[in-house]
Amino acid sequence: MARSRTTTALAATALAGLVALTGCTATSPTGPKTPSAARTVLTAPTDALTVADGDAAANALVASRQLFGEASVVVVAASDDADAQGAAAAEAEKLGVPMLLGAASRETGSTASASPEEGSDEQTANAVDDELDRLKAHTVVTYGQVDAQRLDVPGDGSDGGGGDERRIITGSAASDDDVPRLERGERAGKTLALATDDPSALAASATARAAGVPVHALPAADANPQASADAITALAAAPDDAVLALGAPFADQQALDWKVRSARTGYQLPGGGQMLFPGHQFVALYGAIGTGALGVLGEQDAAGTVQRAKDVAAPYESLSDKTVVPLMEIIATVAAGAAGPDGDYSNEIDPETIRPWIQAAADAGQYVVLDLQPGRSDFLTQAKRYQSLLELPNVGLALDPEWRLKPDQVPLRQIGSVSAAEVNEVSAWLAQLTNEKGLPPKMFVLHQFRLAMIQDRQTLDMSHPELAMLIHADGQGGQPDKQATWRALHQGAPEGMAWGWKNFYDEDKPMLTPEQTMRDVAPLPDLVTYQ
Repeated sequence: MARSRTTTALAATALAGLVALTGCTATSPTGPKTPSAARTVLTAPTDALTVADGDAAANALVASRQLFGEASVVVVAASDDADAQGAAAAEAEKLGVPMLLGAASRETGSTASASPEEGSDEQTANAVDDELDRLKAHTVVTYGQVDAQRLDVPGDGSDGGGGDERRIITGSAASDDDVPRLERGERAGKTLALATDDPSALAASATARAAGVPVHALPAADANPQASADAITALAAAPDDAVLALGAPFADQQALDWKVRSARTGYQLPGGGQMLFPGHQFVALYGAIGTGALGVLGEQDAAGTVQRAKDVAAPYESLSDKTVVPLMEIIATVAAGAAGPDGDYSNEIDPETIRPWIQAAADAGQYVVLDLQPGRSDFLTQAKRYQSLLELPNVGLALDPEWRLKPDQVPLRQIGSVSAAEVNEVSAWLAQLTNEKGLPPKMFVLHQFRLAMIQDRQTLDMSHPELAMLIHADGQGGQPDKQATWRALHQGAPEGMAWGWKNFYDEDKPMLTPEQTMRDVAPLPDLVTYQ
Protein backbone atom coordinates (compact mmCIF):
# COMPACT_ATOMS: atom_id res chain seq x y z
CA MET A 1 0.00 0.00 0.00
CA ALA A 2 1.34 3.42 -0.91
CA ARG A 3 1.84 5.62 2.08
CA SER A 4 2.18 9.39 2.34
CA ARG A 5 3.38 10.94 5.58
CA THR A 6 2.55 14.49 4.59
CA THR A 7 2.73 16.44 7.83
CA THR A 8 6.36 17.54 7.61
CA ALA A 9 6.39 18.25 3.89
CA LEU A 10 3.18 20.26 3.88
CA ALA A 11 4.12 22.23 6.96
CA ALA A 12 7.52 23.07 5.50
CA THR A 13 5.87 24.38 2.35
CA ALA A 14 3.20 26.31 4.19
CA LEU A 15 5.29 27.84 6.97
CA ALA A 16 7.37 30.27 4.92
CA GLY A 17 6.33 33.58 6.51
CA LEU A 18 6.90 35.01 9.94
CA VAL A 19 3.82 37.06 10.93
CA ALA A 20 1.88 36.00 14.04
CA LEU A 21 -1.87 36.00 14.56
CA THR A 22 -2.98 38.33 17.37
CA GLY A 23 -6.28 38.97 19.14
CA CYS A 24 -9.57 39.56 17.38
CA THR A 25 -12.14 41.72 19.16
CA ALA A 26 -14.52 42.38 16.27
CA THR A 27 -18.17 41.67 16.98
CA SER A 28 -19.51 42.07 13.45
CA PRO A 29 -18.39 41.29 9.92
CA THR A 30 -15.54 43.39 8.58
CA GLY A 31 -14.20 43.90 5.08
CA PRO A 32 -16.00 44.04 1.76
CA LYS A 33 -19.35 42.56 0.96
CA THR A 34 -19.32 38.80 0.48
CA PRO A 35 -18.83 37.77 -3.17
CA SER A 36 -21.90 36.17 -4.70
CA ALA A 37 -20.14 32.90 -5.61
CA ALA A 38 -19.49 30.82 -2.50
CA ARG A 39 -18.61 27.16 -2.86
CA THR A 40 -16.48 24.23 -1.81
CA VAL A 41 -14.59 21.92 -4.12
CA LEU A 42 -13.86 18.55 -2.55
CA THR A 43 -10.83 16.42 -3.33
CA ALA A 44 -9.60 13.01 -2.22
CA PRO A 45 -6.17 11.71 -1.20
CA THR A 46 -4.18 10.21 -4.04
CA ASP A 47 -2.32 7.78 -1.77
CA ALA A 48 -3.91 4.73 -0.19
CA LEU A 49 -2.78 5.90 3.26
CA THR A 50 -2.00 9.45 4.35
CA VAL A 51 -0.75 10.00 7.89
CA ALA A 52 -1.10 13.29 9.76
CA ASP A 53 0.79 12.65 13.00
CA GLY A 54 2.10 16.10 13.89
CA ASP A 55 0.61 18.68 16.23
CA ALA A 56 -3.00 19.79 15.99
CA ALA A 57 -2.31 22.78 13.72
CA ALA A 58 -0.21 20.75 11.29
CA ASN A 59 -2.75 17.93 11.22
CA ALA A 60 -5.53 20.40 10.42
CA LEU A 61 -3.52 21.65 7.45
CA VAL A 62 -3.01 18.10 6.16
CA ALA A 63 -6.73 17.33 6.36
CA SER A 64 -7.63 20.58 4.59
CA ARG A 65 -5.12 20.02 1.80
CA GLN A 66 -6.16 16.41 1.29
CA LEU A 67 -9.92 16.97 1.24
CA PHE A 68 -10.59 20.49 -0.07
CA GLY A 69 -9.44 21.99 -3.35
CA GLU A 70 -11.37 25.17 -2.73
CA ALA A 71 -13.45 26.63 0.12
CA SER A 72 -14.93 30.12 -0.01
CA VAL A 73 -15.53 29.95 3.75
CA VAL A 74 -13.04 28.63 6.32
CA VAL A 75 -13.29 28.37 10.11
CA VAL A 76 -10.20 29.33 12.13
CA ALA A 77 -9.86 28.75 15.89
CA ALA A 78 -7.16 29.83 18.34
CA SER A 79 -4.65 27.05 18.89
CA ASP A 80 -4.57 27.55 22.67
CA ASP A 81 -8.32 27.67 23.34
CA ALA A 82 -9.99 24.29 23.74
CA ASP A 83 -13.47 25.77 24.14
CA ALA A 84 -13.06 27.84 20.99
CA GLN A 85 -11.87 24.78 19.09
CA GLY A 86 -14.90 22.79 20.17
CA ALA A 87 -17.25 25.51 18.96
CA ALA A 88 -15.26 25.93 15.75
CA ALA A 89 -15.41 22.20 15.03
CA ALA A 90 -19.19 22.21 15.32
CA GLU A 91 -19.41 25.25 13.02
CA ALA A 92 -17.08 23.77 10.39
CA GLU A 93 -19.05 20.53 10.30
CA LYS A 94 -22.34 22.44 10.03
CA LEU A 95 -21.08 24.60 7.17
CA GLY A 96 -19.17 21.80 5.45
CA VAL A 97 -15.89 23.75 5.34
CA PRO A 98 -12.30 23.25 6.57
CA MET A 99 -11.23 24.08 10.12
CA LEU A 100 -7.76 25.46 10.75
CA LEU A 101 -5.93 26.45 13.93
CA GLY A 102 -4.38 29.90 14.23
CA ALA A 103 -1.63 30.88 16.65
CA ALA A 104 -2.55 32.24 20.06
CA SER A 105 -2.63 36.04 20.23
CA ARG A 106 0.19 37.82 22.05
CA GLU A 107 0.83 41.32 23.37
CA THR A 108 2.25 43.60 20.67
CA GLY A 109 4.86 46.32 20.91
CA SER A 110 7.57 44.31 22.69
CA THR A 111 11.13 44.80 21.48
CA ALA A 112 12.39 41.56 23.05
CA SER A 113 13.63 38.78 20.82
CA ALA A 114 10.99 36.25 19.87
CA SER A 115 10.92 33.10 21.99
CA PRO A 116 10.88 29.67 20.34
CA GLU A 117 7.17 29.47 21.16
CA GLU A 118 6.54 32.83 19.49
CA GLY A 119 8.51 31.68 16.46
CA SER A 120 6.30 28.62 16.25
CA ASP A 121 3.20 30.84 16.47
CA GLU A 122 4.53 32.97 13.62
CA GLN A 123 5.00 29.88 11.50
CA THR A 124 1.48 28.72 12.31
CA ALA A 125 0.09 32.13 11.33
CA ASN A 126 1.81 32.03 7.98
CA ALA A 127 0.70 28.43 7.38
CA VAL A 128 -2.92 29.41 7.92
CA ASP A 129 -2.56 32.42 5.60
CA ASP A 130 -1.03 30.28 2.85
CA GLU A 131 -3.81 27.72 3.17
CA LEU A 132 -6.49 30.41 2.98
CA ASP A 133 -4.87 31.62 -0.24
CA ARG A 134 -4.82 28.10 -1.67
CA LEU A 135 -8.46 27.56 -0.77
CA LYS A 136 -9.44 30.94 -2.33
CA ALA A 137 -11.22 31.75 0.92
CA HIS A 138 -13.06 35.09 0.94
CA THR A 139 -14.81 34.60 4.30
CA VAL A 140 -13.17 33.49 7.55
CA VAL A 141 -15.16 32.64 10.68
CA THR A 142 -12.96 32.98 13.77
CA TYR A 143 -13.28 31.46 17.24
CA GLY A 144 -11.04 32.63 20.06
CA GLN A 145 -8.29 35.22 19.85
CA VAL A 146 -7.14 35.27 16.24
CA ASP A 147 -6.11 38.40 14.36
CA ALA A 148 -8.71 39.74 11.94
CA GLN A 149 -6.22 42.17 10.41
CA ARG A 150 -3.74 39.39 9.62
CA LEU A 151 -6.45 37.22 8.07
CA ASP A 152 -7.57 40.14 5.92
CA VAL A 153 -4.28 40.07 3.97
CA PRO A 154 -5.07 39.03 0.40
CA GLY A 155 -3.00 36.67 -1.71
CA ASP A 156 -1.11 37.97 -4.70
CA GLY A 157 -3.26 36.00 -7.12
CA SER A 158 -0.44 33.69 -8.19
CA ASP A 159 -2.30 30.66 -6.87
CA GLY A 160 -5.56 31.56 -8.57
CA GLY A 161 -7.04 32.94 -5.38
CA GLY A 162 -7.14 36.52 -6.55
CA GLY A 163 -6.18 39.50 -4.46
CA ASP A 164 -9.52 40.47 -2.89
CA GLU A 165 -9.64 41.36 0.78
CA ARG A 166 -11.15 38.68 2.99
CA ARG A 167 -14.25 39.15 5.11
CA ILE A 168 -13.72 38.28 8.77
CA ILE A 169 -16.58 37.17 11.01
CA THR A 170 -16.25 36.58 14.74
CA GLY A 171 -18.04 33.29 15.18
CA SER A 172 -19.46 33.88 18.64
CA ALA A 173 -21.13 37.11 17.48
CA ALA A 174 -22.16 36.08 13.98
CA SER A 175 -25.69 35.35 12.84
CA ASP A 176 -26.60 32.79 10.23
CA ASP A 177 -27.10 35.63 7.76
CA ASP A 178 -23.46 36.71 8.15
CA VAL A 179 -22.10 33.50 6.66
CA PRO A 180 -22.66 33.08 2.93
CA ARG A 181 -24.61 30.11 1.70
CA LEU A 182 -22.31 27.62 0.08
CA GLU A 183 -22.66 25.56 -3.03
CA ARG A 184 -21.25 22.29 -1.71
CA GLY A 185 -19.15 20.17 -4.01
CA GLU A 186 -19.51 16.45 -4.52
CA ARG A 187 -17.03 14.07 -2.95
CA ALA A 188 -14.19 13.53 -5.39
CA GLY A 189 -13.38 10.02 -4.20
CA LYS A 190 -14.03 7.58 -1.42
CA THR A 191 -12.12 8.30 1.78
CA LEU A 192 -12.23 6.96 5.32
CA ALA A 193 -10.58 8.59 8.33
CA LEU A 194 -9.12 7.06 11.47
CA ALA A 195 -8.72 9.67 14.21
CA THR A 196 -7.34 9.49 17.72
CA ASP A 197 -9.51 10.75 20.56
CA ASP A 198 -7.15 13.52 21.64
CA PRO A 199 -6.78 17.24 20.86
CA SER A 200 -4.23 16.67 18.10
CA ALA A 201 -6.98 15.28 15.86
CA LEU A 202 -9.94 17.54 16.74
CA ALA A 203 -9.62 20.12 13.95
CA ALA A 204 -8.54 17.56 11.35
CA SER A 205 -11.48 15.33 12.25
CA ALA A 206 -13.89 18.25 11.93
CA THR A 207 -12.53 18.98 8.46
CA ALA A 208 -12.96 15.33 7.48
CA ARG A 209 -16.56 15.27 8.66
CA ALA A 210 -17.20 18.57 6.91
CA ALA A 211 -16.06 16.92 3.68
CA GLY A 212 -18.46 14.03 4.24
CA VAL A 213 -15.72 11.60 5.22
CA PRO A 214 -16.68 9.03 7.88
CA VAL A 215 -14.40 9.31 10.92
CA HIS A 216 -13.70 6.32 13.16
CA ALA A 217 -12.22 7.05 16.56
CA LEU A 218 -9.27 5.16 18.04
CA PRO A 219 -7.98 5.61 21.59
CA ALA A 220 -4.90 7.79 21.80
CA ALA A 221 -3.38 5.24 24.17
CA ASP A 222 -3.47 2.56 21.44
CA ALA A 223 -4.01 3.95 17.96
CA ASN A 224 -3.68 0.54 16.31
CA PRO A 225 -6.66 -0.22 14.06
CA GLN A 226 -5.99 -3.95 14.54
CA ALA A 227 -7.03 -3.55 18.18
CA SER A 228 -10.43 -2.02 17.35
CA ALA A 229 -13.32 -4.22 16.28
CA ASP A 230 -15.17 -1.17 14.95
CA ALA A 231 -12.19 0.04 12.90
CA ILE A 232 -11.68 -3.42 11.41
CA THR A 233 -15.35 -3.62 10.44
CA ALA A 234 -15.24 -0.16 8.85
CA LEU A 235 -12.03 -0.80 6.92
CA ALA A 236 -13.20 -4.19 5.70
CA ALA A 237 -16.43 -2.62 4.45
CA ALA A 238 -14.50 0.00 2.44
CA PRO A 239 -11.62 -1.94 0.87
CA ASP A 240 -10.94 0.63 -1.86
CA ASP A 241 -11.27 3.84 0.15
CA ALA A 242 -8.23 6.02 0.73
CA VAL A 243 -7.42 6.22 4.44
CA LEU A 244 -6.53 9.31 6.44
CA ALA A 245 -4.86 8.65 9.82
CA LEU A 246 -5.29 11.77 11.94
CA GLY A 247 -3.57 12.33 15.28
CA ALA A 248 -0.13 12.61 16.87
CA PRO A 249 -0.32 9.10 18.44
CA PHE A 250 -0.03 7.55 14.98
CA ALA A 251 3.64 8.55 15.06
CA ASP A 252 4.17 5.68 17.50
CA GLN A 253 2.46 3.08 15.30
CA GLN A 254 5.17 1.03 13.60
CA ALA A 255 4.15 -0.37 10.18
CA LEU A 256 0.82 1.46 10.17
CA ASP A 257 0.28 0.74 6.48
CA TRP A 258 0.43 -3.02 7.19
CA LYS A 259 -1.92 -2.61 10.15
CA VAL A 260 -4.48 -0.91 7.93
CA ARG A 261 -4.16 -3.59 5.23
CA SER A 262 -4.44 -6.29 7.87
CA ALA A 263 -7.57 -4.72 9.34
CA ARG A 264 -9.09 -4.63 5.87
CA THR A 265 -9.14 -8.44 5.77
CA GLY A 266 -11.99 -8.23 8.27
CA TYR A 267 -10.59 -11.15 10.26
CA GLN A 268 -11.21 -10.90 14.00
CA LEU A 269 -10.47 -13.11 16.94
CA PRO A 270 -13.28 -14.02 19.33
CA GLY A 271 -13.95 -10.97 21.47
CA GLY A 272 -12.98 -8.62 18.65
CA GLY A 273 -9.79 -7.27 17.16
CA GLN A 274 -6.75 -8.98 15.71
CA MET A 275 -4.26 -8.57 18.56
CA LEU A 276 -3.39 -11.92 20.12
CA PHE A 277 -2.04 -10.59 23.42
CA PRO A 278 -2.72 -9.44 26.06
CA GLY A 279 -6.48 -9.56 25.60
CA HIS A 280 -6.86 -13.29 24.90
CA GLN A 281 -6.30 -16.44 26.93
CA PHE A 282 -5.46 -19.33 24.62
CA VAL A 283 -6.06 -22.96 25.61
CA ALA A 284 -4.60 -25.58 23.25
CA LEU A 285 -4.60 -29.23 22.33
CA TYR A 286 -1.26 -30.54 21.02
CA GLY A 287 -0.51 -33.45 18.74
CA ALA A 288 -0.29 -34.87 15.23
CA ILE A 289 -3.12 -35.65 12.85
CA GLY A 290 -4.08 -39.31 12.72
CA THR A 291 -2.28 -40.60 15.81
CA GLY A 292 -2.79 -40.32 19.54
CA ALA A 293 0.82 -41.29 20.25
CA LEU A 294 2.04 -37.69 20.05
CA GLY A 295 -0.78 -35.93 21.85
CA VAL A 296 -4.51 -35.73 22.40
CA LEU A 297 -5.12 -33.69 19.24
CA GLY A 298 -4.78 -36.79 17.06
CA GLU A 299 -7.11 -39.01 19.10
CA GLN A 300 -10.14 -37.91 17.05
CA ASP A 301 -10.95 -36.42 13.66
CA ALA A 302 -10.99 -32.70 12.87
CA ALA A 303 -14.58 -32.14 13.98
CA GLY A 304 -13.99 -34.09 17.16
CA THR A 305 -10.83 -32.14 17.91
CA VAL A 306 -12.63 -28.82 17.42
CA GLN A 307 -15.25 -29.89 19.96
CA ARG A 308 -12.67 -31.28 22.38
CA ALA A 309 -10.63 -28.07 22.18
CA LYS A 310 -13.78 -26.12 22.97
CA ASP A 311 -14.57 -28.38 25.93
CA VAL A 312 -11.03 -28.19 27.35
CA ALA A 313 -11.02 -24.39 27.07
CA ALA A 314 -14.48 -23.89 28.58
CA PRO A 315 -13.47 -24.03 32.30
CA TYR A 316 -11.06 -21.14 31.76
CA GLU A 317 -13.86 -18.78 30.77
CA SER A 318 -14.88 -18.30 34.39
CA LEU A 319 -11.26 -18.15 35.59
CA SER A 320 -9.87 -15.46 33.28
CA ASP A 321 -10.89 -11.87 32.63
CA LYS A 322 -9.60 -12.31 29.07
CA THR A 323 -11.46 -13.74 26.09
CA VAL A 324 -10.72 -17.48 26.01
CA VAL A 325 -9.82 -18.86 22.57
CA PRO A 326 -9.38 -22.60 21.85
CA LEU A 327 -6.24 -23.45 19.87
CA MET A 328 -4.84 -26.46 18.02
CA GLU A 329 -1.09 -26.94 17.88
CA ILE A 330 -0.61 -29.36 15.00
CA ILE A 331 2.75 -31.06 14.51
CA ALA A 332 3.45 -30.43 10.82
CA THR A 333 6.90 -32.05 10.72
CA VAL A 334 7.46 -35.01 13.05
CA ALA A 335 10.91 -35.99 14.28
CA ALA A 336 11.65 -39.57 13.19
CA GLY A 337 13.94 -42.35 14.33
CA ALA A 338 14.88 -43.16 10.73
CA ALA A 339 16.61 -40.83 8.30
CA GLY A 340 13.97 -41.20 5.61
CA PRO A 341 14.46 -40.58 1.87
CA ASP A 342 15.75 -37.04 2.41
CA GLY A 343 18.01 -38.04 5.30
CA ASP A 344 16.76 -35.34 7.69
CA TYR A 345 15.10 -37.54 10.37
CA SER A 346 11.87 -35.57 10.02
CA ASN A 347 8.61 -36.63 8.41
CA GLU A 348 6.89 -33.70 6.70
CA ILE A 349 3.09 -33.89 6.63
CA ASP A 350 1.46 -32.86 3.35
CA PRO A 351 0.05 -29.32 3.78
CA GLU A 352 -3.19 -30.45 2.14
CA THR A 353 -3.65 -33.01 4.91
CA ILE A 354 -3.57 -30.19 7.45
CA ARG A 355 -5.71 -27.67 5.54
CA PRO A 356 -9.14 -29.18 6.43
CA TRP A 357 -8.21 -29.03 10.11
CA ILE A 358 -7.32 -25.36 9.80
CA GLN A 359 -10.61 -24.67 8.06
CA ALA A 360 -12.54 -26.53 10.76
CA ALA A 361 -10.78 -24.45 13.40
CA ALA A 362 -11.47 -21.21 11.52
CA ASP A 363 -15.16 -22.07 11.19
CA ALA A 364 -15.30 -22.52 14.97
CA GLY A 365 -13.37 -19.33 15.78
CA GLN A 366 -10.28 -21.26 16.87
CA TYR A 367 -6.60 -20.57 16.25
CA VAL A 368 -3.99 -22.98 14.83
CA VAL A 369 -0.23 -23.16 15.34
CA LEU A 370 1.94 -25.37 13.11
CA ASP A 371 4.76 -27.05 15.04
CA LEU A 372 8.08 -27.88 13.37
CA GLN A 373 10.38 -30.73 14.49
CA PRO A 374 13.10 -30.45 11.82
CA GLY A 375 15.55 -33.19 12.76
CA ARG A 376 18.70 -32.51 10.72
CA SER A 377 16.93 -29.98 8.52
CA ASP A 378 16.56 -26.34 9.58
CA PHE A 379 13.52 -24.36 10.68
CA LEU A 380 13.42 -21.89 7.79
CA THR A 381 13.51 -24.60 5.13
CA GLN A 382 10.63 -26.41 6.78
CA ALA A 383 8.62 -23.24 7.47
CA LYS A 384 8.69 -22.31 3.79
CA ARG A 385 7.17 -25.71 2.96
CA TYR A 386 4.01 -24.57 4.78
CA GLN A 387 3.83 -21.03 3.39
CA SER A 388 0.43 -21.62 1.80
CA LEU A 389 -0.99 -22.50 5.22
CA LEU A 390 0.80 -19.66 6.98
CA GLU A 391 -0.91 -17.28 4.56
CA LEU A 392 -4.20 -18.07 6.31
CA PRO A 393 -5.22 -15.53 8.97
CA ASN A 394 -5.73 -17.95 11.88
CA VAL A 395 -2.41 -19.83 11.54
CA GLY A 396 0.79 -19.22 13.51
CA LEU A 397 4.11 -21.05 13.73
CA ALA A 398 5.99 -22.92 16.47
CA LEU A 399 9.65 -23.97 16.52
CA ASP A 400 10.58 -26.98 18.68
CA PRO A 401 14.37 -26.82 19.30
CA GLU A 402 14.32 -30.15 21.15
CA TRP A 403 14.18 -31.74 17.70
CA ARG A 404 16.63 -29.41 15.90
CA LEU A 405 19.63 -31.72 15.61
CA LYS A 406 23.23 -31.47 14.52
CA PRO A 407 24.45 -33.56 11.54
CA ASP A 408 25.58 -36.42 13.78
CA GLN A 409 22.56 -36.46 16.12
CA VAL A 410 19.44 -38.64 16.16
CA PRO A 411 16.02 -37.90 17.76
CA LEU A 412 15.54 -39.20 21.33
CA ARG A 413 19.28 -39.80 21.74
CA GLN A 414 20.14 -36.13 22.16
CA ILE A 415 18.17 -33.00 23.04
CA GLY A 416 18.53 -30.51 20.22
CA SER A 417 19.01 -26.76 20.27
CA VAL A 418 18.82 -23.74 17.99
CA SER A 419 20.72 -20.48 17.79
CA ALA A 420 18.94 -17.17 18.18
CA ALA A 421 20.35 -16.28 14.77
CA GLU A 422 18.40 -19.11 13.12
CA VAL A 423 15.25 -18.16 15.01
CA ASN A 424 15.71 -14.58 13.83
CA GLU A 425 15.95 -15.75 10.22
CA VAL A 426 12.59 -17.48 10.59
CA SER A 427 10.95 -14.56 12.39
CA ALA A 428 12.18 -12.11 9.73
CA TRP A 429 10.79 -14.32 6.95
CA LEU A 430 7.45 -14.85 8.72
CA ALA A 431 7.10 -11.15 9.54
CA GLN A 432 7.80 -10.19 5.93
CA LEU A 433 5.28 -12.73 4.67
CA THR A 434 2.68 -11.44 7.11
CA ASN A 435 3.30 -7.85 6.06
CA GLU A 436 3.37 -8.46 2.31
CA LYS A 437 0.14 -10.47 2.41
CA GLY A 438 -1.63 -8.01 4.73
CA LEU A 439 -2.25 -10.75 7.30
CA PRO A 440 -3.19 -10.23 10.95
CA PRO A 441 -0.44 -10.62 13.57
CA LYS A 442 0.82 -14.19 13.91
CA MET A 443 1.66 -16.16 17.01
CA PHE A 444 5.31 -17.25 16.90
CA VAL A 445 6.03 -19.91 19.53
CA LEU A 446 9.42 -21.09 20.78
CA HIS A 447 9.31 -24.34 22.77
CA GLN A 448 11.84 -24.57 25.59
CA PHE A 449 12.45 -26.53 28.79
CA ARG A 450 16.21 -25.96 29.10
CA LEU A 451 18.03 -22.66 28.76
CA ALA A 452 20.56 -24.26 26.39
CA MET A 453 17.83 -25.10 23.88
CA ILE A 454 17.82 -21.49 22.58
CA GLN A 455 21.39 -20.24 22.36
CA ASP A 456 22.02 -16.50 22.86
CA ARG A 457 18.35 -16.08 23.71
CA GLN A 458 18.90 -12.46 24.74
CA THR A 459 19.60 -11.62 21.08
CA LEU A 460 16.20 -12.76 19.81
CA ASP A 461 14.75 -10.11 17.52
CA MET A 462 11.57 -8.81 19.16
CA SER A 463 11.15 -5.87 16.79
CA HIS A 464 8.60 -7.33 14.37
CA PRO A 465 5.12 -5.88 15.00
CA GLU A 466 3.73 -8.60 12.74
CA LEU A 467 4.59 -11.32 15.28
CA ALA A 468 3.38 -12.07 18.80
CA MET A 469 6.30 -14.05 20.23
CA LEU A 470 5.80 -16.61 22.99
CA ILE A 471 8.11 -18.97 24.89
CA HIS A 472 6.36 -22.23 25.71
CA ALA A 473 7.69 -23.95 28.84
CA ASP A 474 7.46 -27.68 28.11
CA GLY A 475 8.68 -29.19 31.37
CA GLN A 476 6.90 -32.28 32.69
CA GLY A 477 6.85 -34.26 35.92
CA GLY A 478 6.38 -33.12 39.50
CA GLN A 479 4.95 -29.67 40.10
CA PRO A 480 7.95 -28.35 42.10
CA ASP A 481 10.25 -29.17 39.18
CA LYS A 482 7.86 -27.67 36.63
CA GLN A 483 7.57 -24.47 38.67
CA ALA A 484 11.35 -24.26 38.98
CA THR A 485 11.70 -24.60 35.20
CA TRP A 486 9.03 -21.93 34.72
CA ARG A 487 10.88 -19.48 36.94
CA ALA A 488 14.27 -20.25 35.40
CA LEU A 489 13.04 -19.69 31.85
CA HIS A 490 11.67 -16.28 32.80
CA GLN A 491 15.04 -15.05 34.01
CA GLY A 492 16.73 -12.90 31.40
CA ALA A 493 13.98 -13.44 28.83
CA PRO A 494 13.52 -10.70 26.21
CA GLU A 495 11.11 -7.96 27.21
CA GLY A 496 7.67 -8.23 25.65
CA MET A 497 7.65 -12.04 25.43
CA ALA A 498 4.37 -13.87 26.02
CA TRP A 499 4.39 -17.21 27.86
CA GLY A 500 2.92 -20.67 27.52
CA TRP A 501 2.48 -23.46 30.10
CA LYS A 502 1.92 -27.13 29.29
CA ASN A 503 -0.19 -29.60 31.27
CA PHE A 504 0.69 -33.25 30.54
CA TYR A 505 -2.15 -35.73 31.09
CA ASP A 506 0.12 -38.72 31.79
CA GLU A 507 3.55 -37.35 32.71
CA ASP A 508 2.67 -34.64 35.24
CA LYS A 509 2.48 -35.69 38.88
CA PRO A 510 -0.17 -34.47 39.33
CA MET A 511 -1.52 -32.50 36.38
CA LEU A 512 -2.94 -29.17 37.48
CA THR A 513 -6.64 -28.50 37.15
CA PRO A 514 -7.69 -25.31 35.32
CA GLU A 515 -8.30 -23.67 38.69
CA GLN A 516 -4.84 -24.67 39.93
CA THR A 517 -3.21 -23.57 36.69
CA MET A 518 -4.66 -20.08 36.96
CA ARG A 519 -3.98 -19.88 40.70
CA ASP A 520 -0.53 -21.43 41.05
CA VAL A 521 1.32 -20.54 37.84
CA ALA A 522 2.78 -17.06 38.15
CA PRO A 523 3.00 -14.98 36.13
CA LEU A 524 -0.18 -16.19 34.49
CA PRO A 525 0.46 -17.93 31.16
CA ASP A 526 -1.02 -16.48 27.98
CA LEU A 527 -1.32 -19.98 26.52
CA VAL A 528 -2.10 -23.24 28.34
CA THR A 529 -1.51 -26.39 26.29
CA TYR A 530 -2.70 -29.94 26.96
CA GLN A 531 -0.66 -32.93 25.77
